[in-house]
Amino acid sequence: MSVTHATHRVWRLGADIDTDLLAPGHAMKHGIDIIAKHCLEAIRPDFAAGVARGDVLVAGPNFGIGSSREQAAAVLVHLGVSAVIAPSYSGLYFRNAFNVGLLLLTCAEAETLSEGDQIALDTTAPEIVMPGCRRLACEPVPGFLMDMVRAGGLLNQLRQRTGRPASKKATDV
Repeated sequence: MSVTHATHRVWRLGADIDTDLLAPGHAMKHGIDIIAKHCLEAIRPDFAAGVARGDVLVAGPNFGIGSSREQAAAVLVHLGVSAVIAPSYSGLYFRNAFNVGLLLLTCAEAETLSEGDQIALDTTAPEIVMPGCRRLACEPVPGFLMDMVRAGGLLNQLRQRTGRPASKKATDV
């Protein structure tokens, strides 16, 4: 796939976004529907109610630091976030995100994107296409990870391989 035809609205965050901001500890006793309502509430109270399917998060370095809770990635998928763009990620978060079908793009220039920008994603280059056709290069995403994202996560990918139906709609990337 080349450039997506859809544009994606940017939600801008700072550096060091930890898993407790994404999936707050006080909500962890509940299911993903409730956890999602509290996603980023400490720094962006408008996020959970305002994010739309296909929007992207853009953050500074160290996105996803903190605990190993998979819900911190799953909540973004549940809310319809199509990708996270940042200069760097926690290793655990990186693996959890792809396991649940969340695309992470590593982009050294991520912080040049602004709140509300409308961007397109080219996952083959990979790069971000900004208004005026300016392009920001991203690190390549290995094919096996893109396959996982397209399948809607590792479990859905395994279900597809065994001929079983997917448990949720695969991400259209």
